[in-house]
Amino acid sequence: MSKITRRQVLGGAAALGATAATGSALAHGNNSESPALKHNVYFWLKNPNSTADRDALIAGLRTLADIPSVKYISIGVPASTEKREVVDNSFQVSELLMFENVEGQDAYQVHPIHKKFVEDCSHLWERVVVYDSIDA
Repeated sequence: MSKITRRQVLGGAAALGATAATGSALAHGNNSESPALKHNVYFWLKNPNSTADRDALIAGLRTLADIPSVKYISIGVPASTEKREVVDNSFQVSELLMFENVEGQDAYQVHPIHKKFVEDCSHLWERVVVYDSIDA
């Protein structure tokens, strides 16, 4: 799995900011260097106020970065953004994984690290919602 450096993040943010007004290829999903499949997963914990359960789930999610087909991973918690009807921040933990293609995501699903994560952590959540998307 390739790691993203601080320089790449800052450089990418600067490029995105500089091109936002001009309608760049990045804004339209035509960046050929970006993995094509995005796997967004949202978790609702059985004990939503348990910091220990949240931290255990996050630790388990971090192990998924070692799966070879995972090209990018981001783990988060709800942001304190403006309350609006279209915003659902009722989950406790989220993850975004990126894969080169559907085959990479398929390999991830059956990988021993993913199976161990589910075995070790599924007792922590009461609900999981997955949104998979592919570049248009």
